[in-house]
Amino acid sequence: MRPNVETFIACDTPYEAAGVVLFGAPFDSTTSFRPGARFGSAAMRHESFGIETYSPYQDKDMEDLAVFDSGDLELCFGSAEQALSDIEARAAEILSDGKFPLLLGGEHLVTLGAVRAVLQKYPDLHIIHFDAHADLRDDYLGAKLSHACVIRRCHDLVGDGRIHQFCIRSGEKAEFAFARAHTDFHPLSFDGLRETAAALKASGAPVYLTIDLDCLDPSVFPGTGTPEAGGVTFLQLLDAILTVKDLNLVGADLNELAPMLDPSGVSTAAACKTLRELLLALDR
Repeated sequence: MRPNVETFIACDTPYEAAGVVLFGAPFDSTTSFRPGARFGSAAMRHESFGIETYSPYQDKDMEDLAVFDSGDLELCFGSAEQALSDIEARAAEILSDGKFPLLLGGEHLVTLGAVRAVLQKYPDLHIIHFDAHADLRDDYLGAKLSHACVIRRCHDLVGDGRIHQFCIRSGEKAEFAFARAHTDFHPLSFDGLRETAAALKASGAPVYLTIDLDCLDPSVFPGTGTPEAGGVTFLQLLDAILTVKDLNLVGADLNELAPMLDPSGVSTAAACKTLRELLLALDR
């Protein structure tokens, strides 16, 4: 007999032997529209057994990877800063052990905790950001810590020219103006990603990849808190992941699945498949 411990499919390598470590951040306390992303990481684990371990896109199998799933953190819903501190501590522990941290949200604010930890180890860090939203507000209803402000808070840490944004199709006029002045901004699509990836690969710069799943069109991925029409397809997102896979990636996250907002389960299935492909792409 063994205890029932649920992991993402095939992510059951012992911690000591793993190269990649999954950890969940079930937090959505700053969600500005529809809550529910706190349940995303658990849903991905539970529903992952509905997909195969083998990817015909990459001709790779999850069974051949060394991934440890550490489960979800227990986070304080009443304090965004406390939650971020706990996320940062877990990411720092994984990094100090020479492993790759892969964070599962949760709302997009959770990215800030992981970026803080990665930046401590890699001070010349660049961030590649896939999203429907710019997330560049300086505050949201007076709050500096909000999923609507997460990339602005990351910009506070890394400065101009080191955040590369793609698929953005929603935000305040001021956010778009800020992006054009301060980030490497590619709205509406993945146009320019190959050129950006080539430049980052040539430089050898460390890169953190953050994927807000609402970059996908709501026809593909309706189960999210702030759906935006005009998004990309699953295959376009997969191509983008494969475009950046050979960069010096040092951390990543996948966030903003709110599973109960799509009773069909299609959004959770899309999230699971995206995570599978991301994990396989990280395998070098």
